[in-house]
Amino acid sequence: MKTRSINKDERIEIRISSYDKRIFQKAQKLSGDKSFSSFILRIVKEQSEEIVARKDRIIVSERDRKKFFDAVFGSSRPNQNLVEAAKKYKSQTALK
Repeated sequence: MKTRSINKDERIEIRISSYDKRIFQKAQKLSGDKSFSSFILRIVKEQSEEIVARKDRIIVSERDRKKFFDAVFGSSRPNQNLVEAAKKYKSQTALK
């Protein structure tokens, strides 16, 4: 997790039920966070980073899967360099 030195000049306001506030405050006290704001910020930040990381993994793995299957099952033919490399490999391994 990256830590940045940034001015905290943004503000978020939310409305929650009294039950939610009580449970959040209880969790904050149990967590050891010094303030309610620091608790909320830490939890929301951790969850947000996890959501973004999970989504990034899905996007990357989907893109990689497509590239792999296109390379293996696509209709493209090997270029001349690849053909020559394969011939060279076969000639070197046939001697052994």
